[in-house]
Amino acid sequence: MLKQFFILCSGADTDILKDCSIGEQNKYAGIGAIVFFTALMATIAASYALYTVFDNPYTSIFFGLIWGLLIFNLDRYIVSTIKKSDHIMDEILQATPRILLAVIIAVVISKPLELKIFEKEINQVLLEQKNELTLANQNQIAKQFNPKISDLENQILGLQSQISTKETEVNTLYDTYISEAEGTAGTKLLGKGPVYKEKREKHDAGLAELQQLKTDNKAKILALESEIRSLQGDYKANVADSQPIIDNFDGLMARVNALGKLPWLHSFFIFLLFLAIETSPIFAKLLSPKGEFDFRLEDQETTIKTWTSQQVAERKLILKTDNSINNKVYTEIADEEEIMNYKRKKARELLQHQADAFLNKQKGIL
Repeated sequence: MLKQFFILCSGADTDILKDCSIGEQNKYAGIGAIVFFTALMATIAASYALYTVFDNPYTSIFFGLIWGLLIFNLDRYIVSTIKKSDHIMDEILQATPRILLAVIIAVVISKPLELKIFEKEINQVLLEQKNELTLANQNQIAKQFNPKISDLENQILGLQSQISTKETEVNTLYDTYISEAEGTAGTKLLGKGPVYKEKREKHDAGLAELQQLKTDNKAKILALESEIRSLQGDYKANVADSQPIIDNFDGLMARVNALGKLPWLHSFFIFLLFLAIETSPIFAKLLSPKGEFDFRLEDQETTIKTWTSQQVAERKLILKTDNSINNKVYTEIADEEEIMNYKRKKARELLQHQADAFLNKQKGIL
């Protein structure tokens, strides 16, 4: 049962092969087994590759099965259409496009399996890329907010500087009127005279201005700090909104690109393995000598070809003979008087009908 299934997978003519030797049947069963298991590996590879796209196992398996059947039919077609001949160059020429197609199929099958085999290494590369993208994303978003935040911070520093300058000015006035009272500066008269009062009033006025400035600037600083916090919140919200996009940066194309950053030698050997599997039925047919199945198939095909050629040649001969007979018959009756009179009569009737039709048409116009 299993042997018959693999023979069916090989694309060989089962009616011919059942009359061949056991060894010949085993050869084509082996070729069919390679075709079947290649399609099975293609199904697994396609299912995994599609799972990275759809994130749904049922959808991935469904389309993976369709892809596996497609690869199965292609491989079966490639193997079944290679015919043995007496000239090795003819076999190589007919096998060359099939080998190229087998190489393409091997690449398509091996790549998803490479992604699964090197999944951990690929995840490490993707993690590094995600970290780089996260930092780049944060820097890019910060460029939208940092100038505004810096401007607001500079305004706060300016307001604080105004308070500091005013405090320095008030402290200086304080030292001035105290020195005047102690007699260590100014008029150098000990006591609280008119000059002291003047300087004290000036200090008190400056102190009142300082208190008012602190009140006004504090309100402005609180408003600016609130605006800064709002901008910082917007920045964090933008980063949070864009982060899921970076976190999902692990699709099929991203993984293929990440695989390309790994050492190529290991992937190359896996590709060679699948290339050997995919092309082995072709080379098995090319390298093996003509077997019993090939002779039986050639006998059947040449029989049909010969019979068809005979039928075509016979039809051509019949047509040629019929044309010769017709030409001879028409040549002989062309000179008979009876035929000439009958032809003359019918020509006269035709001319009369034409004349009558022309006359009736002209009457209708008038």
